[in-house]
Amino acid sequence: MRKTIKMPRILKINWTDDLFISVVFNNGESRVIDFKMLLDKLNLIEGSPARVLYSKDEFAEVTIKDNTLSWDNVEQCITMKDGNKIRTSYQIGPDVLLQYSEPEFPGKGINIGGRIKTARISLGLTQEELAIMSGTSRTYISRLENNKSDIELGTLRKIIETGLGKKLEIRIS
Repeated sequence: MRKTIKMPRILKINWTDDLFISVVFNNGESRVIDFKMLLDKLNLIEGSPARVLYSKDEFAEVTIKDNTLSWDNVEQCITMKDGNKIRTSYQIGPDVLLQYSEPEFPGKGINIGGRIKTARISLGLTQEELAIMSGTSRTYISRLENNKSDIELGTLRKIIETGLGKKLEIRIS
């Protein structure tokens, strides 16, 4: 059983438009970030290097570095614990970016958990019965049905084919 992804990471930039950016997080989800809103919420002080990101041209220089968004054209100075100062590219943590983002395609998720629940109920099975038939636990079935846990393909096949007696088909179009 896979663990829930704890620390978000950005894997890819899909597109930028004005001060909006679409990225793919390590949970596979494409999300859009409104940077005007985000920069406003960060309450950047006058003279802050990040204020240049309000410019569309400066904003468009975005790259991915260390699994987050980075702007090499915006330098910031960070004071280390030992008092030394280092200059680095401006970055915003991926956890903050995830918090201030919206799904790019709302409602278009796969919703495997909902499909498992619908099939289980239509067969008149309890979570416990499905778990026993699938060789897993009731709490795992519950977490799947509530989309609180990721699932590996082998486990999904076991639940669908062994537990529910259905055929699993996956298509990429």
